[in-house]
Amino acid sequence: MAQTTFKVEAFWDSNAEVWVAASDDIPGLVTEASTIELLTQKLREIIPELIILNKIVPSDYVGSITFELTSHRQELIKVAS
Repeated sequence: MAQTTFKVEAFWDSNAEVWVAASDDIPGLVTEASTIELLTQKLREIIPELIILNKIVPSDYVGSITFELTSHRQELIKVAS
């Protein structure tokens, strides 16, 4: 398999106070975690499972998988005068 970098987008959901990740490259990938580090760890486990289930790689695939996690967080800061 030629090396493919799977793109994953994450954003901070301030209402739920979690990072939410999804990917157009990996069907079915939607997960969340309280920190970006925990989210990254979950992705390391979920991505291989999903790319095998979606037949992106064969079920007997042995090798490396690369993913790129891009995160977005926007906050409102109140400034007192």
